[in-house]
Amino acid sequence: MGGSLQRFRGPPVRLRPLALLSTLAASALLLAGCAGGPEGGASPEPSSSPSSSCLVDAQPGPGSDAIKVTGEGVGAKIEVPEDAKFEGVERTIVKKGTGTDVHVGDLIAIRYQVIDADSNKVIETSERGVDGVLPMLLDAANAQNPQIMDSTQSPIFIAAAECAPLGSDIVLALPGQQGQGALVVYMQTLEELPTRASGESVEAPAGMATVKLATDGEPEITIPDGAKPTETVVGLLKQGDGPKVGAGDLVTVQYLGVKWSDGTSFDSSWSRDAMPSQFPTTGVVAGFRKALEGQQVGSQVLVEIPPADGYGASEGHELEKETLVFVVDILGTTPLLTTSAE
Repeated sequence: MGGSLQRFRGPPVRLRPLALLSTLAASALLLAGCAGGPEGGASPEPSSSPSSSCLVDAQPGPGSDAIKVTGEGVGAKIEVPEDAKFEGVERTIVKKGTGTDVHVGDLIAIRYQVIDADSNKVIETSERGVDGVLPMLLDAANAQNPQIMDSTQSPIFIAAAECAPLGSDIVLALPGQQGQGALVVYMQTLEELPTRASGESVEAPAGMATVKLATDGEPEITIPDGAKPTETVVGLLKQGDGPKVGAGDLVTVQYLGVKWSDGTSFDSSWSRDAMPSQFPTTGVVAGFRKALEGQQVGSQVLVEIPPADGYGASEGHELEKETLVFVVDILGTTPLLTTSAE
């Protein structure tokens, strides 16, 4: 998401990459798949060069084909033979789904496990999501950094899911590199998720800003006459029926933010090809957090935020003295804490 919503400047925080997998190692592996490897050929070569519509286009190999999957989802047992060798980034579709192919930019629900290929030990799963389901956004625009499919933050998820039909069970084999041992990612792609609030419309709150939606769901905010609020005010425009956003959850949202002073937009996910944003509720200003926590997925929320809950304490910030108004579509939520696998 843009830096304006975050309390601290820096790269956006989306669904984090695998906790125990080096981001550098993963990026190097997949950049090798995208660009044919760095000069000097220090990194393993990919199984194939990417096609025009696939960022990595990882292909089956003897290593990924040898992996045995028993069961499915977070309860599946993944076994890597002792003599398995991963010569590159290899992907085998264990069970082919019947849905449409997944591509970068899609918002999908997934289940996954990450396995140490040497010990067969599970080192991370998607259990932090509801019923082991994790919202994932496949986003190639920020290739340095879920799961929105995002090549910068979650390159291994892109390599696993892209260009395979929804409903597939997939294993991705990653060779060891830079001191990191070989890993296996087992993933189920479950369904495509809506990129706008899907809840039932409710009566708009009286006295607050008014909101008009375009046919694609993009909001337009009109500032009301009268005095601006002195405390954060939260109103509901659509009532979702999904899980509630908890304190510190990683949320997937669409949003538009405007200034009360002149009604102009200063930040919007809709301006980025309607690509949703993901960030923890602890990573945004206080008023925005108040608008998220306790709300249900599928809801659309209107919030008016005075400087005290916005950027009033950030001396010199361009929004320091501004009252802010946001419309937020809540598309997904995931607890950040991971259940450690034994």
